[in-house]
Amino acid sequence: MILSQIKLSASIMCADLGNLREQIKILEQGNIDMIHFDVMDGHFVPNLALSPMMLPWLKPFTSLPFDVHLMVKNPEKLLDQITENNVEFITVHIEILPHYGIRLLNTIRKRGVKVGIAINPLTSIDNVKYFLDYVDKFTIMTVDPGFAGQQFIPSALQKVKYLAFIRKKKKLHFDIEVDGSINSNTFEKVLNAGANVLVLGASGLFNKHQDLQSAITMVKNEIEALLQKRKEC
Repeated sequence: MILSQIKLSASIMCADLGNLREQIKILEQGNIDMIHFDVMDGHFVPNLALSPMMLPWLKPFTSLPFDVHLMVKNPEKLLDQITENNVEFITVHIEILPHYGIRLLNTIRKRGVKVGIAINPLTSIDNVKYFLDYVDKFTIMTVDPGFAGQQFIPSALQKVKYLAFIRKKKKLHFDIEVDGSINSNTFEKVLNAGANVLVLGASGLFNKHQDLQSAITMVKNEIEALLQKRKEC
């Protein structure tokens, strides 16, 4: 299947939290590629979300990899708690990295965890050049971080295109992820720009209009059709 070129990451902040283990099992049965686990501190973003304390409760119930997205001011304070749960990715924001960036990324990698960097809509993409040798994934925020249900920000596509250009030019292998209002209205835009990891949240997967398994099937069919269309062009 052409869809194997694209990874789908389910943002469980948007799932039915009252039935979270059951929801994760459905995601696993539907061959979703990754669990996107948002942690917010109420300071870096004006909201609170999932707690790292939930990881030991969830991890034993699934073989799906976890990408812990830290929307926090002091990510180093959470590393012990997160890495002891064998997560596969930790994604931190570039906005906090100028103070101790390379040291933090190296610390994460030394603990056997892949490294991601997230970039907010109003943050310049220029500084990614300093991190190309340290990162497994760049996450372009396509909404302002902190809240589900926002409108997609079209200017974020330029950042995706830039990263795709750099990846090809330098023959690198990092993933390009998009996070925020990734759904039927934006799938084609982000795929054409060069994204290969899609974070699916409130509007893309957990939209409550149908059961989760049917939503997974619909998303996969839609993306497969878009990729086939692009291949034929």
